[in-house]
Amino acid sequence: MKKGIHPNYSPLKVRLADGTEFETRSTMPSDEYVSDVDSTNHPFYTGRRQYVDTAGRVEKFRRRYGKTK
Repeated sequence: MKKGIHPNYSPLKVRLADGTEFETRSTMPSDEYVSDVDSTNHPFYTGRRQYVDTAGRVEKFRRRYGKTK
């Protein structure tokens, strides 16, 4: 392999949302990665649906871009 063209491949500590920690290797510049979503809380894996507050988003859009009276 050519010298100086490949990123560093260093140890990385991964912490999942449920508190599980493991160590792997990665090209990420940091030493630790904290995940907010994993298989214990993602709707695809749990089967639970989460409803998004779309009315709030619509109102925010109308306030920002709507016609003024």
